[in-house]
Amino acid sequence: MRLERRLIVITGASSGLGKGLKEKYEEKGDIVLDISLDGSNYACDVSDHAKMKAIFDEIYKEYGEIDMLITCAGYGLSGAIELLDETAAHKQFDVNFFGTANACKYAIPMMKKNGKIILIASATALFPVPFRTYYSASKAAVDNFAQGLRMELAQTEIQVTSICPGDVKTNFTENRVKVYETNERYGKAIELSTKPTPKTENRRMSPEYAVKKMFAVCEKKHLKPRYIIGKQYHLFNFAHKIFPLSWINAVTTKIFHKVEK
Repeated sequence: MRLERRLIVITGASSGLGKGLKEKYEEKGDIVLDISLDGSNYACDVSDHAKMKAIFDEIYKEYGEIDMLITCAGYGLSGAIELLDETAAHKQFDVNFFGTANACKYAIPMMKKNGKIILIASATALFPVPFRTYYSASKAAVDNFAQGLRMELAQTEIQVTSICPGDVKTNFTENRVKVYETNERYGKAIELSTKPTPKTENRRMSPEYAVKKMFAVCEKKHLKPRYIIGKQYHLFNFAHKIFPLSWINAVTTKIFHKVEK
């Protein structure tokens, strides 16, 4: 157990990677507070501005300054852009992006002088895939937000980074909002491209591996602007740097846009 107990606030710590990080920090003796829909400490939709502010005010009153904020709250949405309901698309950004922004906005004034802000984006923020476009775009927004916030806080000792993990064997895919509605333009491509299969599930990282890597990032003394979790995604990132975008898009389409044979 660490001699000094730190205050760690994690959004979306009731399941998945957030829960794994919460358990890691609790093992180290830190105080970890969960803000999520089914939060063990604070139950809240992170897109609810007023409630989020009230929660952070309560945290400060009860516990004092925050050592670290980790934003894990989010969910997936899949389907063809032209067929997805506008309300569903807005909700994707309300939770994934604005929920992250809310947490940062209300945590910053109560962060310790040398605090850390860790924003969990996704590998799809850097490598978008078809039929998960809204999700990819929301996570790209999170990654860009992290870089902008990092620059805004450059004159302080508060560090900011984004972590972009690839596919992990959590309940995230199972809980994704899947819209298989189609038309003649897509046929069965939407369902074939987004429905989990044993093959795609086996390619995903174990949650233990992902949490271990993410925890190691959070504990670094000096944070880089961005971290990618998953060996194959480091390879994709390297390919992005040396190949034209048209080639990258063509390869991604071939891998992720599946058609009935």
